[in-house]
Amino acid sequence: MPEQILKIVAVALGGAFGSAARYSLGLIPNPFPFPLWTFAVNILGALLIGFIIGQQSKLGATTFVGLKTGFCGGFTTFSTFSQETLVLFENGRYITGALYALLSLVLCVLGVALGQKLAG
Repeated sequence: MPEQILKIVAVALGGAFGSAARYSLGLIPNPFPFPLWTFAVNILGALLIGFIIGQQSKLGATTFVGLKTGFCGGFTTFSTFSQETLVLFENGRYITGALYALLSLVLCVLGVALGQKLAG
């Protein structure tokens, strides 16, 4: 099977497991008036994507993309956003990184509000 097909399958499988893990955590009762599990998932996802990136040299390319893009992407896209923001800062692109973070937060919150309004 060609390498790209294997990577697509790895991303699909990782995404399925990441989504299932995310959904499962949301089933735990939340005793606080705060979106605790979403908050926890975003932090765990950021920690996990950082760990996976740190282990990249020890993982095969297919496993790496399955975990990073698949599992973390299914678990939370906030981890990818966090990693991309960090890369901008690490590359000295501070203004771009800050704008990316700020605009992503503001526009995504506004996008959710607009989507809800459009839905009726």
